[in-house]
Formats: sequence, structure tokens, C-alpha cells
Amino acid sequence: MILNLLPLPPDRHLPGPLLTEITALYASNREFHALSGDFPDPDDIRPEQVARDLAHELATPHAEVLLARSEGRLIGIAAALARHPDPADPDPWIGLLMVDARLHGWGHGRRLAALVEDRLRAEGHTAVRLAVLDNNPKALAFWTALGYTTVAHRADHRLGRPCAVLRKQLTDGGPS
Repeated sequence: MILNLLPLPPDRHLPGPLLTEITALYASNREFHALSGDFPDPDDIRPEQVARDLAHELATPHAEVLLARSEGRLIGIAAALARHPDPADPDPWIGLLMVDARLHGWGHGRRLAALVEDRLRAEGHTAVRLAVLDNNPKALAFWTALGYTTVAHRADHRLGRPCAVLRKQLTDGGPS
């Protein structure tokens, strides 16, 4: 299982070996990238593309990219947004949660999601949101199994893709 969760350095300069590890993690998730369209060729994800993607995540105010390691090996990555740019949205967001595809089904995704939720809860947040692409039923099943419920449908902010917006209450009491 995941032993530690470490924030990616905010300076946006990734050492070569770390960028290589993260690129391999992204490349292992070919099926997701084929659905998302985030990369021009899901069979050829390159370090410079991953570096741009991560820089975009880190350029967003209140964003944090977290690396999940087990026994020293990178097994997952998550991006969280502590404050949404829309002031009417009080909840933080999980923008990305990805586990090495060779480890799917081992519980690492559940553990990574729980660790991200724990961090948000410790920061005083009472709920969290995320968006799931409409063309990704596996992701929807994963998140709903973790207690997330659909609260809206809309296009994502980055590329205008149709999504379900899901929300999970992190603390007892308050609105769900």
C-alpha cells in the first residue's frame, strides 16, 4: 500500500529522473488518455508533454500535485485544488487521480483518494468535488463506490468535454 504522499515541488522544474517516472505512470494509463484526449497520441506520451501538463496544474492558484509512493516506487499521482476559482463553489476539487495501470485493482486508487480526502479534511474542508468525463464509466463506477454522488452535468473548464460533477461529504453534518 501507499506509504507516503508527497507534494510535487512548486517550482515547476522537475528533475529528469522524476519526470521520467511520472511520464511512465501517465503512459501506463493509455485507456484513460485515449478517452480524455489530453495528449495528441495516447500511445506516445512524452516527458515534455507531461511537464507542460503538470506546470498547468501547478500554475492554478491553490493547486497541489501529490505523488504517491510505495516502497520508494511511484505508484500514483493526484492533483487537488483547495479553492475553486468560482467563488460560488465552496468545495475543493480533485482534478486528477491516476494510479499506475499495472496496479489497478489492488486498492491503491482507493487509498490514494482517501489520503487526498484526509489532507482536505485536515485543512478544514467539509466536502470535495471532482468531474468525471461522461465517456468514462469505469471512473464513474470507481468514484461512486467511494461515496461520491453526481450533483451536476456540465462541460469541463479546460477542454469543454461533457462531464458529471460528483461531490462527497467529508465530515458529518452540514449539507451534502
